[in-house]
Amino acid sequence: MSNITKIALGKNGPLVSKLGLGCMRMSPVWGGPANNESESIATIQSALDSGINFLNTGDFYGAGHNELLVGKAIRNRRDDAFISVKFGAIFYGGQWLGLDLRPIAIKNFINYSLVRLGIDTIDLYQPCRLDNSVPIEDVIGTVADLIKEGKVRYLGVSEITADQLRKAHSVHPVTALEIGYSLADRQIENDLLPAAKELGIGVVAFANTAEGLLTGEMKTPLAADDYHNHFSRFQGENLTKNLEKVGVLKQMAAEKGYTPTQLAIAWVNAQGDHIMPLVSMSRRSRLPENTHAMEIVFTPEEMNILTTHFSPGAILGGTYLQR
Repeated sequence: MSNITKIALGKNGPLVSKLGLGCMRMSPVWGGPANNESESIATIQSALDSGINFLNTGDFYGAGHNELLVGKAIRNRRDDAFISVKFGAIFYGGQWLGLDLRPIAIKNFINYSLVRLGIDTIDLYQPCRLDNSVPIEDVIGTVADLIKEGKVRYLGVSEITADQLRKAHSVHPVTALEIGYSLADRQIENDLLPAAKELGIGVVAFANTAEGLLTGEMKTPLAADDYHNHFSRFQGENLTKNLEKVGVLKQMAAEKGYTPTQLAIAWVNAQGDHIMPLVSMSRRSRLPENTHAMEIVFTPEEMNILTTHFSPGAILGGTYLQR
């Protein structure tokens, strides 16, 4: 169905698909109803059939709903899937309450995750982010203990700084860093990406379209109940100027015969063999478009146009890191 290649996730890491499937949108994280469950399961299974084996979930996605969903989808085909699970976020009634990174909580979280997923070992386990409430050594050390116990295969981290990454890696080798990265969000190129490359850590890059900004489908003004209104880059004059910037991506996409979304994914894919675009999908109909994006090749001139036009800071307003 596709030519999804395999890459090593970090130095000496496991082989995984160069494109990852984000499962978050299949479950209600911020409240509201879940997506069609049978379609979500079919999407995961179709992704596995196409060669996408990296499945990304979190124990707080839909208060466990997402893990149950993934568990149903991979039943009887565990060996086809590489399961990445985030932990630590506490939600109640669709509201973010904070983090719980205490060792005793982590040991509790993983047992629930294993039961919901219906598996004995989680391939990649990672705190969804780190704060100062619990020392990094204690958080990473707890996951290291779970690896020794056989409940986890590899350690991951998510949404952290370069200093935190180095500190975590000194406690136990980090296999993968999950972080938002796109043409519109390139701040991590200064220190976090170089640190990951230096340490031999794979990069799982989500938000490739910058919350939909790079899809070319956004129009101003947004509807009053649109969740994008919470982010400054989608407000007032910021949105107007940002959409003007996206015009260049739309033009190049039209000239190359692709969609702006495909080009946004392809740009992330082109940033290195150690970087995996993580694309959220909840419908099978999205699979062909997103897998074909992995085949796109940019000329040096096209790459120069994109990286220059979308230089760091060119998109106005706050990013996902500043929510």
